[in-house]
Amino acid sequence: MRVTVDEATIDVATDGKGDAIVLIHGFPLTREIWDLQAAQLARVKFVIRPDLRGMGSSSVPDGPYLMETLAGDVAAVLDTIGIERAAIVGHSLGGYVAMAFCRMYTERVTKLALVCSRLAADSREAALAREQLADRAEREGVIDPIVDAYLPKLFAQFSLENRVSAVDRAREIARRNDPKGAASMLRGMAQRADSYDIAEELDMPVLIVSGGADQVVGPAEAEEMRRAFPRATLRVFERTGHMPMLEEPEALARLLCEFAD
Repeated sequence: MRVTVDEATIDVATDGKGDAIVLIHGFPLTREIWDLQAAQLARVKFVIRPDLRGMGSSSVPDGPYLMETLAGDVAAVLDTIGIERAAIVGHSLGGYVAMAFCRMYTERVTKLALVCSRLAADSREAALAREQLADRAEREGVIDPIVDAYLPKLFAQFSLENRVSAVDRAREIARRNDPKGAASMLRGMAQRADSYDIAEELDMPVLIVSGGADQVVGPAEAEEMRRAFPRATLRVFERTGHMPMLEEPEALARLLCEFAD
């Protein structure tokens, strides 16, 4: 289905029946990263998977794409389907969107899961690097600079050597994205706010998933996040990097099904 929000058209996949659960993908990816987990969850839940604006099959309006704008898109999707409350699961960028959604629509969130995401805002250096990469992608008109910059950091060394099909799958998904949309997403991420202040106010059950070999958000930062929420649990996949949905898909599917129940 497709949902129009202001100047954007959000493409959404739905499956299953029961209580709603929203799976929000990371960067520079699309909802396809959740394929296996969505299939498992759909046995017991109503699974909603949007392609964020500018990514996948959604339209590519002008940016930057602020996290609050993306959270508003998710709310519009739920409104269109007729869902008042849902569990929200966000991977990396999807976690930033999930936290913005919690800030704006706290009463609509039944549970929250953050998969290899963080609460902190970008440092000045990290924000500048995103802006420079966005400039390059737009200048060259191709997605390759973004894929080449991100992909090696997303996987554990074990995965790069032994889970080659998972790495190839992520590259295939990422390369189908529009460079303009990806650049607008980079600029939005660079401008996002710190979310530690809202975390302490969220009383719903929270699951934090970390990769023991994550080069982006390590277990120590994940533990700091766990302590920020009143009711959070941390699970660490020791041989996984930043992409447990592709590196250990069955294990993550089982964990999310347990969490959803």
